[in-house]
Amino acid sequence: MTKKYAIGVDYGTQSGRAVLVDLANGAEIAEHVTPYPHIVIDEELPGLGIELEHDWALQHPADYIEVLQRSVPAVIAQSGINSADVIGLGIDFTACTMLPIDAAGQPLCFNEKFMWNPHSWVKLWKHHAAQDEANRLNEIAAQRGEAFLPRYGGKISSEWMIAKIWQILNEAPDIYEVTDQFVEATDWVISQMTGYVVRNSCTAGYKSIWHKQDGYPNKEFFKALDPRLENLTETKLRGEVAPLGTKAGELTEDMAKLMGLAPGTAIAVGNVDAHAAVPGVGVVTPGKLVMAMGTSICHMLLGTEERHVEGMCGVVEDGIIPGYLGYEAGQSAVGDIFEWYVEEAVPSYVKDAAERDGKNIHVWLEEKAAAYQPGETGLLALDWWNGNRSVLVDTDLTGLLLGCTLLTKPEEIYRTLLEATAFGTRKIVDAFHNNGVPVEELYACGGLPQKNRLLMQIYADVTNRVIKIADSKQTPAVGAAMFGAVAAGSERGGYDSIVDASKAMARVKEETFQPIPEHVAVYEKLYQEYSKLHDYFGRGENDVMKRLKSMKESVR
Repeated sequence: MTKKYAIGVDYGTQSGRAVLVDLANGAEIAEHVTPYPHIVIDEELPGLGIELEHDWALQHPADYIEVLQRSVPAVIAQSGINSADVIGLGIDFTACTMLPIDAAGQPLCFNEKFMWNPHSWVKLWKHHAAQDEANRLNEIAAQRGEAFLPRYGGKISSEWMIAKIWQILNEAPDIYEVTDQFVEATDWVISQMTGYVVRNSCTAGYKSIWHKQDGYPNKEFFKALDPRLENLTETKLRGEVAPLGTKAGELTEDMAKLMGLAPGTAIAVGNVDAHAAVPGVGVVTPGKLVMAMGTSICHMLLGTEERHVEGMCGVVEDGIIPGYLGYEAGQSAVGDIFEWYVEEAVPSYVKDAAERDGKNIHVWLEEKAAAYQPGETGLLALDWWNGNRSVLVDTDLTGLLLGCTLLTKPEEIYRTLLEATAFGTRKIVDAFHNNGVPVEELYACGGLPQKNRLLMQIYADVTNRVIKIADSKQTPAVGAAMFGAVAAGSERGGYDSIVDASKAMARVKEETFQPIPEHVAVYEKLYQEYSKLHDYFGRGENDVMKRLKSMKESVR
């Protein structure tokens, strides 16, 4: 019998990667990464010289198509398989990463008339310039007692669809007016492959305030926000919302040529990177928190009852695995903090030493930092370099490092930043566990768990839970491939449910990270100190972070 395959394409913050997966056992046959030519656009529009304001983060939609054009043919070529044996393809994406499109389905930034306006471009997930709109939205929703608000931990994020749309309406009403639809980037890429815009239930549920039973918030709510938004959901957010695993359509002739696949290949509806990772590590039942760890962390958890948990990003029925409520929380910066430290704050002698030793600087710092015992550095940090996603939901919060002396070493600071992100995850774990959504063990996937053993041991010690590590370095892409196999169905050699696909294809490493009791005890004390700082600076007792940020913006 001829082997059958699926391809998963994972769209990250800086690159996209394709993985070719054997449907019999989940083995990764080939992978290829395409760095985005324009990466993250956060200073000025490429080639136009138009400067962006503070907290903006855009992308170029052409970069996403380049991933399909380069990485998909590359995995076919590497593997030597017959492309006709690829029966399905799925993608996952950072979210909410959104864009305005015209009636032909093309991004407005492709149009010479509109490309000069930054609002015509893709707004990346970490575009935080819609915070004013998010604040007002939350205020009005709370005043009206909107039933949806508790499902999102009491706050809708500035990172999400409605706040970003409202910012466009407020700052570029002409762009809003000519927009036919606002879509998630994941849905737009799928539309380019199939010829149809199909919204997926995952991004609609978690990022656009859509509910399986209730739909979007009613017109009265949108009118209360702004009379111009009254008909938003039936006009510019219109369209079918399809559950995960649904076949969005089949690969068109033109895209098949571009990608080197057979026309008619089944294409699954879009998905979110972290959400796709859950079946990718074999989690299809409650009690297991999946951490998709990279530049940020998304924390994913399944439950059987709808609970209201402070600061969660959302609870969506069938949002991750059919038949369960899917919970999401997150940290806005993790790997980004470590990268910031290495790029902007590590002294040159450290870089020279790492180079002499022939080691990556992160590896060098990790080795030095591992020599310290918990509490030995005398340092403590708040992990808010890019704001706080959960549980405070406030992008105006900033980072804090406490306890430095004239003897403080770079590796001590590095370890403290690792610990700070672990304390942030502990806040999220406690919020779920103490509100009736059990968290018994942790699963980690993404780039960081594969690279940094010290980090994972710290997370096990801080949370006092066993951590299992994905065997794949590309777990979201493997999960996306599983959904591609489900879109194809068993008749074509795929699977009829994501549970079946996950049971056959998911893999975790045999080695686990176990909490070390003496470390757990020390970190418990440090966590109590972290919690005091967390509440002091994060819950309004001292808004110095916001005052400093406001002062910085006023003098620019």
